[in-house]
Amino acid sequence: MPSSSSKGRGFIAAQGYPFILAGVVLVLLGVMGGWPWITGLGLVSGGFFAYFFRDPERAIPSEPGVIVSPADGLVVRVDEVQENEFLKGPARYVAIFMNVFDVHVNRSPVAAVVKEMRHRPGEYKAASRDDAASRNEQQALMLENEAGRRVLVVQIAGLLARRIITLVKPGQPLARGERLGLICFGSRVDIYLPRDSQVQVKTGDRVKAGSSIIGRWHEIPPET
Repeated sequence: MPSSSSKGRGFIAAQGYPFILAGVVLVLLGVMGGWPWITGLGLVSGGFFAYFFRDPERAIPSEPGVIVSPADGLVVRVDEVQENEFLKGPARYVAIFMNVFDVHVNRSPVAAVVKEMRHRPGEYKAASRDDAASRNEQQALMLENEAGRRVLVVQIAGLLARRIITLVKPGQPLARGERLGLICFGSRVDIYLPRDSQVQVKTGDRVKAGSSIIGRWHEIPPET
């Protein structure tokens, strides 16, 4: 049976409140100044930001050995690659593209400790491009579970995404499906898994952060 996320929050991510407030201010200015177009702009922008920064609770699978999606969106690539920076070897690779209508709160794919974090500045190409993983601004998070298995999650900025927000720090333990960050606005999250795992999604699948199972360990480790 699935379990709910371990840390409940409001329906809107706190990072969205300043954007929503700006829309409210525009509405007030439009009403007080008699400028209908400003009022309309405030309503549209405030409504969009409230929708964009939504942060719904998710039912997190409790089945041992599963790996959940770190992001909402469309699976744009599934492959086997060589990851020499963190995993230092061959890895199973899944890229998930988030458009502006997807929930942009990212979650931990496994129960693990944040072993390392590394930010890399870069360009702002369309996140759906294959070369976005090597050229775009990104935040890498290396996670390690009690069995010593390492999972790399990379938040990648996109064409419109100019801010990567990370909610965790090195040494912090995370439950499976726990929130670890978000990206504004439209972006991508890549996940690299060790070879002793199997990927259970394919290109073209749509997934939800924390609730969609994207993979499993070949052998179930002591921690889940």
